[in-house]
Amino acid sequence: MRRVSFDVAIIGGGIVGLASSRELILRHPNFTFTLLEKEKELALHQTGHNSGVIHSGIYYTPGSLKAQLCVRGATLTYQYCQKKGVPYKRCGKLIVAVEREEIPRLKALYERGQMNNVQDLRLIDAKAIREKEPYCRGIMALDSPNTGIVDWQLVALTYGKEFQEVGGTVITDFEASDIKVAAESPAGSAEGLKYPIIIKSSQGKEVRCRFVLTCGGLYSDRLSEISGCSSEPRIVPFRGDYLVLKPEKNFLVRGNIYPVPNPQFPFLGFHFTPRMDGSVWLGPNAVLAFKREGYKLFDFDTQDFINAVSYRGLQRLVMKNIVYGMGEIYRGVFTSAQVKNLQKFIPELNPSDVLRGPSGVRAQALDAEGNLVDDFVFDGGKGELGSRILHVRNAPSPAASSSLAIAEMITDELEKRFKL
Repeated sequence: MRRVSFDVAIIGGGIVGLASSRELILRHPNFTFTLLEKEKELALHQTGHNSGVIHSGIYYTPGSLKAQLCVRGATLTYQYCQKKGVPYKRCGKLIVAVEREEIPRLKALYERGQMNNVQDLRLIDAKAIREKEPYCRGIMALDSPNTGIVDWQLVALTYGKEFQEVGGTVITDFEASDIKVAAESPAGSAEGLKYPIIIKSSQGKEVRCRFVLTCGGLYSDRLSEISGCSSEPRIVPFRGDYLVLKPEKNFLVRGNIYPVPNPQFPFLGFHFTPRMDGSVWLGPNAVLAFKREGYKLFDFDTQDFINAVSYRGLQRLVMKNIVYGMGEIYRGVFTSAQVKNLQKFIPELNPSDVLRGPSGVRAQALDAEGNLVDDFVFDGGKGELGSRILHVRNAPSPAASSSLAIAEMITDELEKRFKL
């Protein structure tokens, strides 16, 4: 940490923070930028624990930020990976209806995808399903050939490498614990209060800057609180546990296979996801995590647990989805219950064909009424500090697919707010 004063500090070294840092420094090469990450390495949490899908933008409400950013973000991702030599596969996705009652929802998804300008979508019948996925059974499917897979952690690290190559500073092992306005200039400084914002770490380190962007993911609400901004929407962590096909059974799946979403349930449901390393992930379920970065069943943090269960929004979500939630817990404990769900799509799948796999934790934003905050949320605050800070409060899936498009939007917003 030779330099401690910067024009802009970005807090959070996940894919959104790294993409935004890259976009900012490419547009403003004469400014000084630092990215602050609490871990010793970048992109370790949500970015390093996701399914690796490049989403095409089918599901999202037309006109929403999710829809706009995902469609553009997927295009930019393919272009970026091609340019930088990052391996990817455009393996496609089938959203498969296995019951006749799902067909109207599937057709509605097709229409939504058309409204979102997702390219090359088509509805296919049972015969065409088997041609694309020989072991998959369904009566109709939505075929999305532009859905792909990539190692998002590698993509994020490539953003970070580019940021540093053009002059950006990455400071790891820096957990932001306080953000405030300086009362006076640093001792011996001839610049006055050119850098009026002080960011302190839990280890006692200090960085000064003119403006702050926070991309805190699982801690986005707490970063907002320590800067004096609103505590809502609140982040409630949900853990998703995957199964993995045994290598000798990978032939069962060629591309992504997804269920038709049920609007009665808050999450998407189990799906089949091929990975860049050749493995195939199955799942995930969605259960409350008792620690914001708790990837194991018995990981527990007292503060995280109390913050979650005492929040009225979570209490209301649980009451609205109690049966669904109990089912998710049951399927998380008993592998055979997960496999039974998956057999609706691939009947040849057996419990003996799978192993327990990795887990991820989703930073789910909830409002006080128990509603999942479905779209991206950005805000600042009041007063001197609030006028110099922008918080990315909610960047849900498909944040990775949208990362380059999100970075463009964030940079536009910072330029407007801070007159960069």
